[in-house]
Amino acid sequence: MSDSGRKKPPLVADRRYSAKKKPTSAKTSSKTASKAPIKTPAKASAKRRAAPRKVARNPIVAALRAVVRWIFRLIWGFSWRIGAIVFALLALSVGYIYMTLPEANALLDGRAKGSVTLTDRSSQVFAWRGDQFGGVVTAQSVSPHLKNAVIATEDKRFYHHFGLSPRGILGAVRINLREGRGPLSGHGGSTITQQTAKLLCLGVVYDPEIWKNETAYEADCRTGSLWRKIKEATFALALEAKYTKDEILSIYLNRAYLGGGAYGAEAAAQRFFGKPASALSAAEGAMLAGLLTAPTSLAPTNNLERSQNRAGVVIGLMQDQGYLSDSLARDALANPAELSEAAEARAGGYFADWVMSSGPEFFTRNSAADVVIKTTLDPRIQKAAEDALTYIFDEKVREGSKAQAAIVVMSADGAVRGMVGGRKTKVAGAFNRATQALRQTGSAFKPFVYATALEMGYSSNDTIEDSPVTINIPGSGPWTPQNYDKKFHGRVTLTEALRSSLNIPAVKVAQSVGLDMVRKVASEFGIQSDLALGPALALGASESTLIEMTGAYAGILNGGSSVTPYGLVELRMQGDTEPVMTATGGIGERVIREDAAQELIWMMYQVTTRGTGSRANLDDREVAGKTGTTQAARDAWFIGFSADYVAGVWMGYDDNTPLRGVTGSGLPAEIWHETMVRVHEGVPASPLPMLRNGSAPKKTAPVAKAKPERRDTQTGIEKMLRDLLGGGGNR
Repeated sequence: MSDSGRKKPPLVADRRYSAKKKPTSAKTSSKTASKAPIKTPAKASAKRRAAPRKVARNPIVAALRAVVRWIFRLIWGFSWRIGAIVFALLALSVGYIYMTLPEANALLDGRAKGSVTLTDRSSQVFAWRGDQFGGVVTAQSVSPHLKNAVIATEDKRFYHHFGLSPRGILGAVRINLREGRGPLSGHGGSTITQQTAKLLCLGVVYDPEIWKNETAYEADCRTGSLWRKIKEATFALALEAKYTKDEILSIYLNRAYLGGGAYGAEAAAQRFFGKPASALSAAEGAMLAGLLTAPTSLAPTNNLERSQNRAGVVIGLMQDQGYLSDSLARDALANPAELSEAAEARAGGYFADWVMSSGPEFFTRNSAADVVIKTTLDPRIQKAAEDALTYIFDEKVREGSKAQAAIVVMSADGAVRGMVGGRKTKVAGAFNRATQALRQTGSAFKPFVYATALEMGYSSNDTIEDSPVTINIPGSGPWTPQNYDKKFHGRVTLTEALRSSLNIPAVKVAQSVGLDMVRKVASEFGIQSDLALGPALALGASESTLIEMTGAYAGILNGGSSVTPYGLVELRMQGDTEPVMTATGGIGERVIREDAAQELIWMMYQVTTRGTGSRANLDDREVAGKTGTTQAARDAWFIGFSADYVAGVWMGYDDNTPLRGVTGSGLPAEIWHETMVRVHEGVPASPLPMLRNGSAPKKTAPVAKAKPERRDTQTGIEKMLRDLLGGGGNR
């Protein structure tokens, strides 16, 4: 029945504490209970009325749901088990690598070979060769600017990650895909720790039995396959477990290649700025950090402007990350890093290469240790030769000419003070025309013909007939030498014959004293190349190098003793004070008498004052020398000396193309003149050590008979020389 019409009782608050109820007998209670109707609470009734009616499930949907749940459970089961296995393998790998890693100090120098530091005669560094390592630096000892620049450029979260940077890797993959490359090609997103792992080649040491050479080994260390990346990541984790962050950064700063042959921050700081890595400014630190991206192409010795531009980008990163204040950043950008004088000059590239090639191979090219070589180079003289060559080619040689030239300057004892092996002076490892090019010497050989005559008792005032002569060469037939001007000058003194570079008198004198004696004197003066066997020997048919010929002329200047050109003064191991070896050249045995050498110097003095070499003459001091031009002007020479220095100049084409309008009395003499003017700046003038005109007795030299040279065997070389020199062409 409804109680809607029943009067509602007034609302009365419940008592907080109810009165004790009287105990009810069990009998009464059960009786009351049996009579009272069972009432369902209103809330429960409402819930029953509101409960939705159950809908029957679709069996297909239920089955699909069951399958999905089963697959999910299966995948989850496999995933966590595989994950656990991978984690265990990773932990084992990291642990194994951890156990094999040495102490951090053992990993600071990773070069396969040592380096060679070359110093000039004043012990100032001018060149480096090999893999340079300036010494150990640490993250605490390097300039803070360099440390901050490296972190800002290479890995700004270095001190906050565990060796890997997922964010960096994903960013690199995204950039690579956007630029159309593979996900692992190009940007790598590597941390400094991963780069250190790569520098360590993941702990693999070079083995010549496995790799063809070191280049193949290094290429294998830098492969970018997926498997290699996994191994690299594992090795990086082991590095993080083994070493502190500063130790990892120290290994990186010592092993990274920074261009110019420099491995490590100390070597690079010394190589480019001439200062220790601890003293680098913000601009210099930024430049070194910028080289890590592309050390060869960005090296400041290759392209300073490009290197400075890259440093500007690094300075911006340092400023953005709070390593540089705005004012310091502006100052660094306004005053970019500059190369040291030695690095800027890049002096003596040809000279350094020559010293390296002439020194003992086990020290200069195959040494695992660091070597310091003190040399004879004089930077002032080196610059004088370079500037002279540049001046002549800029002012006197037609634009586009491919002609080459070389210069050697040395002291009378053979100590080489300067060397230019070609028109490009700022080079290393290039073909050196001063030491490697074998060229015919032309009339530059004639002083050794007259040296032989003077040694055998002839005088500079002796005369000889400049008249036609024909010599029968066995196997080649008759040969008739001619003078350059195609004329005959009658009876001339030996001085006049040398001064005018007459061919016929030189041939007659050589025949008179004996070709064997001429070869002997020339070889003892230091011309070691094969000397021609026929009479064309007197006209310079033989080949020689510029340094060899210049050294032979030095023997004339020093009074007739042989000279071995040298550039090495002493060689010592870096850190040692005592040299391992000392000079390998200098003055040797006497070849001709001193008075004969002094008389020859007088004859050669006439060449520069009144003869073919007048363009080489200097206004403020005495000089002597000799021109030389080969057949068809394929080679042009001038070699001469003052009382202080000997210099030789060669000019020609690498492919033997004839020079056009050039003889030894022309451009080579002018190059020699410009070189020696600069060489002697500030040097007091000294007279040449020569016997002046009339100091020697006068007599007539016998005319050589036109007879074949006494030899039992025939050779085809005479015919070749006849073809080359039959028309004269030696001046």
